[in-house]
Amino acid sequence: METNVKDWLTTKEISFKSFEHPAVFTCEEAKQQNVYKDILGIHSKNLFLKDRKSRKFFLLIIPEEKKADLSAIERIVGEKIKFANEFDLKSLLGLSVGSVSPFGLLNDTEHKVEVLVDKDVWSSEFVSFHPNVNTATLELLGVDFQKYVKLTGNKYTII
Repeated sequence: METNVKDWLTTKEISFKSFEHPAVFTCEEAKQQNVYKDILGIHSKNLFLKDRKSRKFFLLIIPEEKKADLSAIERIVGEKIKFANEFDLKSLLGLSVGSVSPFGLLNDTEHKVEVLVDKDVWSSEFVSFHPNVNTATLELLGVDFQKYVKLTGNKYTII
Protein backbone atom coordinates (compact mmCIF):
# COMPACT_ATOMS: atom_id res chain seq x y z
CA MET A 1 0.00 0.00 0.00
CA GLU A 2 1.28 3.44 -0.86
CA THR A 3 1.65 5.85 2.02
CA ASN A 4 0.42 9.42 1.66
CA VAL A 5 3.64 11.41 1.96
CA LYS A 6 2.11 14.67 3.17
CA ASP A 7 0.08 12.92 5.89
CA TRP A 8 3.13 10.93 7.05
CA LEU A 9 5.32 14.05 7.22
CA THR A 10 2.63 15.92 9.13
CA THR A 11 2.24 13.14 11.72
CA LYS A 12 6.03 13.16 12.24
CA GLU A 13 6.02 16.96 12.63
CA ILE A 14 8.13 17.51 9.53
CA SER A 15 7.29 20.82 7.87
CA PHE A 16 7.13 21.21 4.11
CA LYS A 17 5.83 23.47 1.38
CA SER A 18 3.99 21.87 -1.51
CA PHE A 19 4.18 23.06 -5.12
CA GLU A 20 1.92 21.70 -7.87
CA HIS A 21 3.19 21.73 -11.46
CA PRO A 22 2.87 19.91 -14.80
CA ALA A 23 4.34 16.40 -14.87
CA VAL A 24 8.13 16.32 -15.23
CA PHE A 25 10.16 13.17 -15.73
CA THR A 26 13.71 14.52 -15.48
CA CYS A 27 15.61 17.38 -13.84
CA GLU A 28 16.28 18.81 -17.30
CA GLU A 29 12.57 18.84 -18.09
CA ALA A 30 11.83 20.54 -14.76
CA LYS A 31 14.35 23.27 -15.60
CA GLN A 32 12.92 23.74 -19.09
CA GLN A 33 9.42 24.15 -17.64
CA ASN A 34 10.75 26.50 -14.95
CA VAL A 35 9.24 24.29 -12.24
CA TYR A 36 11.89 25.28 -9.67
CA LYS A 37 11.41 29.06 -9.91
CA ASP A 38 9.75 29.39 -6.48
CA ILE A 39 11.25 26.31 -4.80
CA LEU A 40 14.20 26.83 -2.49
CA GLY A 41 17.17 24.56 -2.04
CA ILE A 42 19.05 21.90 -3.82
CA HIS A 43 17.30 19.90 -6.51
CA SER A 44 18.42 16.34 -6.98
CA LYS A 45 18.56 13.29 -9.18
CA ASN A 46 17.18 10.20 -7.51
CA LEU A 47 18.47 7.02 -9.10
CA PHE A 48 17.29 3.54 -8.19
CA LEU A 49 20.11 1.02 -8.49
CA LYS A 50 20.74 -2.63 -7.68
CA ASP A 51 23.57 -5.11 -7.57
CA ARG A 52 24.07 -7.45 -10.53
CA LYS A 53 22.33 -10.35 -8.77
CA SER A 54 19.30 -8.25 -7.69
CA ARG A 55 19.91 -8.92 -4.00
CA LYS A 56 20.76 -5.39 -2.87
CA PHE A 57 19.01 -2.18 -3.83
CA PHE A 58 20.18 1.42 -3.51
CA LEU A 59 18.56 4.84 -3.82
CA LEU A 60 21.22 7.32 -4.93
CA ILE A 61 20.41 10.98 -4.21
CA ILE A 62 22.79 13.48 -5.84
CA PRO A 63 22.56 17.17 -6.82
CA GLU A 64 20.99 17.54 -10.26
CA GLU A 65 24.13 19.10 -11.71
CA LYS A 66 26.37 16.16 -10.72
CA LYS A 67 26.95 13.19 -12.97
CA ALA A 68 26.38 9.81 -11.33
CA ASP A 69 29.73 8.04 -11.16
CA LEU A 70 28.62 4.42 -10.95
CA SER A 71 32.23 3.18 -10.65
CA ALA A 72 32.68 5.32 -7.53
CA ILE A 73 29.36 4.05 -6.15
CA GLU A 74 30.50 0.46 -6.78
CA ARG A 75 33.61 1.11 -4.71
CA ILE A 76 31.49 2.57 -1.89
CA VAL A 77 28.99 -0.29 -1.75
CA GLY A 78 31.43 -3.07 -2.67
CA GLU A 79 29.16 -4.39 -5.42
CA LYS A 80 28.86 -4.15 -9.19
CA ILE A 81 25.69 -2.13 -9.79
CA LYS A 82 23.25 -1.27 -12.52
CA PHE A 83 19.97 0.57 -12.81
CA ALA A 84 17.05 -1.30 -11.29
CA ASN A 85 14.10 -2.09 -13.52
CA GLU A 86 10.49 -0.87 -13.41
CA PHE A 87 9.32 -4.01 -11.63
CA ASP A 88 11.84 -3.55 -8.80
CA LEU A 89 10.97 0.13 -8.54
CA LYS A 90 7.25 -0.60 -8.27
CA SER A 91 7.54 -3.59 -5.95
CA LEU A 92 10.05 -2.08 -3.49
CA LEU A 93 9.28 1.64 -3.51
CA GLY A 94 5.77 1.68 -4.98
CA LEU A 95 6.93 4.13 -7.64
CA SER A 96 6.86 4.45 -11.40
CA VAL A 97 9.60 5.72 -13.70
CA GLY A 98 9.83 9.51 -13.56
CA SER A 99 8.64 9.67 -9.96
CA VAL A 100 11.66 8.28 -8.11
CA SER A 101 11.94 10.03 -4.78
CA PRO A 102 13.29 9.46 -1.27
CA PHE A 103 9.64 9.47 -0.18
CA GLY A 104 9.26 6.08 -1.86
CA LEU A 105 11.11 4.69 1.17
CA LEU A 106 7.80 4.95 3.03
CA ASN A 107 6.63 2.02 0.90
CA ASP A 108 9.77 -0.04 1.65
CA THR A 109 8.38 -1.64 4.79
CA GLU A 110 11.08 -4.33 4.84
CA HIS A 111 13.88 -1.73 4.54
CA LYS A 112 15.50 -3.48 1.58
CA VAL A 113 16.75 -0.26 -0.01
CA GLU A 114 19.93 1.40 1.20
CA VAL A 115 20.03 5.17 0.76
CA LEU A 116 23.18 6.82 -0.61
CA VAL A 117 22.97 10.59 -0.10
CA ASP A 118 25.50 12.98 -1.57
CA LYS A 119 27.01 15.16 1.17
CA ASP A 120 25.90 18.32 -0.65
CA VAL A 121 22.26 17.20 -0.52
CA TRP A 122 22.59 16.02 3.09
CA SER A 123 24.03 19.35 4.25
CA SER A 124 21.82 21.63 2.14
CA GLU A 125 19.72 24.24 3.94
CA PHE A 126 16.69 23.29 1.83
CA VAL A 127 15.91 20.24 -0.31
CA SER A 128 13.05 19.38 -2.63
CA PHE A 129 11.64 16.11 -3.92
CA HIS A 130 8.55 14.73 -5.63
CA PRO A 131 6.03 13.34 -3.11
CA ASN A 132 6.00 10.07 -5.14
CA VAL A 133 4.20 11.74 -8.05
CA ASN A 134 5.89 13.90 -10.66
CA THR A 135 3.18 16.59 -10.68
CA ALA A 136 4.24 18.11 -7.35
CA THR A 137 7.36 18.98 -5.40
CA LEU A 138 7.80 19.26 -1.64
CA GLU A 139 10.34 21.69 -0.20
CA LEU A 140 11.81 20.80 3.21
CA LEU A 141 14.48 22.18 5.47
CA GLY A 142 17.62 20.09 5.16
CA VAL A 143 17.47 19.15 8.85
CA ASP A 144 13.92 17.89 8.34
CA PHE A 145 15.09 15.78 5.39
CA GLN A 146 17.78 14.29 7.64
CA LYS A 147 15.12 13.55 10.25
CA TYR A 148 12.95 11.92 7.56
CA VAL A 149 15.76 9.65 6.34
CA LYS A 150 16.53 8.54 9.90
CA LEU A 151 12.85 7.86 10.64
CA THR A 152 12.41 5.57 7.62
CA GLY A 153 14.57 2.90 9.26
CA ASN A 154 16.49 2.30 6.03
CA LYS A 155 20.27 2.07 6.17
CA TYR A 156 21.81 5.26 4.81
CA THR A 157 25.30 6.42 3.90
CA ILE A 158 26.48 9.96 3.25
CA ILE A 159 28.81 9.98 0.25
